[in-house]
Amino acid sequence: MVRLEPGPEVLTSREEVDIVGRGHGRRLYLWHSLCVSEQPRRRRRLADLSGTSPDRLSGISDGIFSVGMTLLVLGLVVQGLNGSHTTETQLWDELRRLGPSALIYTMSFMTLGIFWLGQGTQLNHLTRSNRNYAWIQLAFLFAVTLVPFSTLLLAHFYWLRVALIEYWLNIVLLGGMLFAGLEYGLRANLFVEEGRSEMAFLMRGRILIAQSLYAGATLLCVIFPTWVSIALIVLIQLNYVIAPRIPILDRF
Repeated sequence: MVRLEPGPEVLTSREEVDIVGRGHGRRLYLWHSLCVSEQPRRRRRLADLSGTSPDRLSGISDGIFSVGMTLLVLGLVVQGLNGSHTTETQLWDELRRLGPSALIYTMSFMTLGIFWLGQGTQLNHLTRSNRNYAWIQLAFLFAVTLVPFSTLLLAHFYWLRVALIEYWLNIVLLGGMLFAGLEYGLRANLFVEEGRSEMAFLMRGRILIAQSLYAGATLLCVIFPTWVSIALIVLIQLNYVIAPRIPILDRF
């Protein structure tokens, strides 16, 4: 009896199934790769690339704050004196006339200093930025550039309620933009994870309480002379500059 052995070209049914299966798998893998490669990627826009540098935000902020603080002093001008013919009495009278302007200048300098520190705290917690957040910060800086005008207006017309209200609205705009930047940054996950909730709690409380105090001080001008409101705003500023441990305010 002659026993025939299958040659190399003869395959068992199991081997045929394995080869067909592997071939089918390769065809499926190739088809999947083609499908994935054919899916179009979302084309990035220039808006997706702009405003992403926190360092540039810090740079322009420091520049605008420094210019704004410098422009404040331009409102302190000695007028009506005739050079070498001026007497000490005349000069003293002119300096006394500048007293209200000097007080309002000091108040505005503290205002800008307080908001510079507040914005710096927010920017220091950034891990990244985007175009929307950058424009919120630019709107905040726009409010900063208005402070010299508001200061000059109030210094020249400190007894008028309109000048005081305009100055207060400038403070509202500053606080509102700082608050908007905080809330947007939290939603967009722009801040560092560590200490983010604590920073948000403290900054929210500081902005809301400060704005409430400013509003209350300004509304008193309806009943009392404007200098009462101005004096209270100065006291509010001193509270945030000196930071005494007042039980209610020390929480933030």
